[in-house]
Amino acid sequence: MNSQTKTNKRILALDILRGVTIAGMIMVNNPGTWGHISAPLRHAEWNGLTPTDLVFPFFMFIMGISTYISLKKYNFKFSHAAALKILKRTIIIFLIGLAIGWFSRFCYYWAGSHEGLSFGEQLWASVWTFDRIRILGVMQRLALCYGATAIIALTMKHRHIPYLIATLLVGYFILLMCGNGFAYNETNILSIVDRAILTPAHMYKDNGIDPEGLLSTIPSIAHVLLGFCVGRMMLDSNKAESREALLNSHLIKLFLVGAILTFTGFLLSYGCPINKKIWSPTFVLTTCGLASSFLALLIWIIDVKGYKKWCTFFEAFGVNPLFMYVLGGVLSILFGSISFPWGDGSISIHGFLYKIVLIPIFGETGGSLAYALLFVAINWCIGYQLYKRKIYIKI
Repeated sequence: MNSQTKTNKRILALDILRGVTIAGMIMVNNPGTWGHISAPLRHAEWNGLTPTDLVFPFFMFIMGISTYISLKKYNFKFSHAAALKILKRTIIIFLIGLAIGWFSRFCYYWAGSHEGLSFGEQLWASVWTFDRIRILGVMQRLALCYGATAIIALTMKHRHIPYLIATLLVGYFILLMCGNGFAYNETNILSIVDRAILTPAHMYKDNGIDPEGLLSTIPSIAHVLLGFCVGRMMLDSNKAESREALLNSHLIKLFLVGAILTFTGFLLSYGCPINKKIWSPTFVLTTCGLASSFLALLIWIIDVKGYKKWCTFFEAFGVNPLFMYVLGGVLSILFGSISFPWGDGSISIHGFLYKIVLIPIFGETGGSLAYALLFVAINWCIGYQLYKRKIYIKI
């Protein structure tokens, strides 16, 4: 296939969905204050689903489709070169996640008050935080799920992957049922395993539950594999004679898959609650179904109807998705840890923007939302400059 044909068949909606999810992840991770968040921007406390709970799983779904596209150049044949490339990318993404966690602890500890410590002692205490750094997290989950999906895609017949997905989800459900997996406390099998292997010092603190823990990686892999299967279903049929026929085929398939998965997930939720923190099987089905339907809607709006003028904002996030997410994490740490003199004391950049600039105008809750939107806009300004110069930073 020549480059012109590739250009004609490129689906802009894929980039836009990536961009929407990355912008959403940055926004929900950076409110003005965690004490005053608008209801739609809160995660469900335990069982249930809010719009915010859709952002991360949507990105994992689209990562599955992207994995299909990226591996197609290898004709899905396993080779040492392909395996090394997958392993290298998996390790790099995982280490970036660890590095962000370390950088956060370094900056906040260094910015704190430590009387009685010399410069060297404070520097060492800021640097050496590996005894309490969180091992798993969002980037780490993305790394593990990408690596597992890519290897499975190169070593397993694709028609067998749906059976593997079903096995992973059913097996995980049995594990939850037998291990008190729906309890929001330390008796949960997920908590027991994470505390035994990771130890509490290296976990997220939420009633003993790490939302990106070890066992919940199992359904997360199934989640990305579902995205991979949808990508195969969409893009494997190159027999369409025209782009219009191809897009119509995408729409029908995506809406059908979306309706089936969403309905199945909600129906089964009566016996298996939808729960993001344990990444329950019904959470996988429901969010993948909604992501498929949303992608179909975007294809219809953007690629079929041609309404593209609004896309630039999200495309700037979507062409460099992981870089933009990392940039958001780094800027968030810097805004929260860098202080300057204010009044009788000092205030961070984050504190100044939220407390001094935004609260007097919008109030606490409105100001919290305004700060999140402002933070996304700041990230976009950087992403847009890269996008405008066609600089693509692949992580």
